[in-house]
Amino acid sequence: MTAPNLVVVLSDDHAAHAISAYGGDLMPTPHLDRIAAEGMRFDATFCTNALCAPSRASILTGTYSHVNGVRTLSTHLDARQPSFPGLLRDAGYQTWLVGKWHLGHGGEHDPHGFDSWEILEDQGEYWNPELLSTSGRRTVPGYTTTVLTDLALERIEQRDPDRPFCLLLWHKAPHRSWDPDIAHLGLFDGVDVPEPPTLFDDYSGRGRAAREARMRIGRDLNERDLKAPWPAGLSEPDRTRWAYQSYIKDYLRCVASIDDNTGRLLDALDDHGLAADTVVVYSSDQGFFLGDHGWYDKRFMYEESLRMPLLVRYPREVAPGTSTDAMALNVDFAPTFLDLAGVPVHPRMQGRSLRPLLRGERPADWRTSMYYRYWEHLDGSHHVPAHVGVRTATHKLVHYYGEGFGVPGASDIRTEPEWELFDLVDDPAELTSRYDDPAYDGVRRELRDELDRLRRELGDEALGSPSSGCSEMP
Repeated sequence: MTAPNLVVVLSDDHAAHAISAYGGDLMPTPHLDRIAAEGMRFDATFCTNALCAPSRASILTGTYSHVNGVRTLSTHLDARQPSFPGLLRDAGYQTWLVGKWHLGHGGEHDPHGFDSWEILEDQGEYWNPELLSTSGRRTVPGYTTTVLTDLALERIEQRDPDRPFCLLLWHKAPHRSWDPDIAHLGLFDGVDVPEPPTLFDDYSGRGRAAREARMRIGRDLNERDLKAPWPAGLSEPDRTRWAYQSYIKDYLRCVASIDDNTGRLLDALDDHGLAADTVVVYSSDQGFFLGDHGWYDKRFMYEESLRMPLLVRYPREVAPGTSTDAMALNVDFAPTFLDLAGVPVHPRMQGRSLRPLLRGERPADWRTSMYYRYWEHLDGSHHVPAHVGVRTATHKLVHYYGEGFGVPGASDIRTEPEWELFDLVDDPAELTSRYDDPAYDGVRRELRDELDRLRRELGDEALGSPSSGCSEMP
């Protein structure tokens, strides 16, 4: 059997609840839903560090932030380390990268392991993107989501038909500041998008971290984000409602372009007779708050930020219309892609191949917990403190340990450590921490032990040990 082609479409800040295949009611996404209908929807996929660059580094290398070195937005990737594109290329694959890189530029920070790459500088722009490659810079007129898809389709058309290919199409959208394509400007005109139930969260059931974060839709968005000045004379609730409608409509208009262009990509695979032999993956580098808890952005370990969409179509092995609630992580992507290609997984990789799950099998020893760490302590814009945590199927423990430990991009301000514990069964919206509730004493001890076990197993002891981990706990 010949090795399959691999197409990985990665968006930026696309929350799973903004995809209708996940039951979201914000807008239909028929082309993304097609991947789910013809393949598998993963319902419990999580990132290990909810920031763009760190998550992308984990996806490429199959390693956690403390191993690949990309802990914050200020720490760039040494792209010479083992990654799935480079290993596929060594095995005979054609490898191409188009779109957002955001892992540094120049020397060891430029993409490695690709036959060709053309990337946005830093975040890039929504219109007329300037693209970097080994040939230098060029500006391409048009809307960036469409431009990047055009380039991806060119790579497929110009492929060597006698060799498998790996194509990474990594979008900028729907990253802030949410500038839609002209074709979608009228979407939602005269329509109110449903408000999330927690839009007016008062954070009374959580600690200082939630109360002091600077991500509130009605307070912290700016006129560039909202495309208009703040209306005068609005009450605080009405200000939040107005800002939410402005923000969410532009966000969803950007998603609509991703959906349309994903449809173009799927149609091209059909037209070239490649669909049956191509693994198609759609995901995002992390989730996003869509007014949930009154917020935009990500970073926190709360569900809307932690959860990633993951849709996989591969007719050879994946039954159509299937789903799994088995826990998957972004560090699993690289081992999965290598496994599907028949290429040995690099021993440095810390994730696990999802291939058994794709075949409808859940190994008896599949993970039942996951480890998270956010390193960018009290950054100047969002003011979210650094934290570590563990999530199981039923509970979540989060430790805000109060220090940046000198990590680039982290503040040197110290804050009082605090803890949160959530019962995800009784409180799925994570409104009330049970950390100090005597009824949860046993759960708290079990989660503390599990968090410490995962930290040690994964080797996250390089900075601030032991206090940056959790070996000393009240």
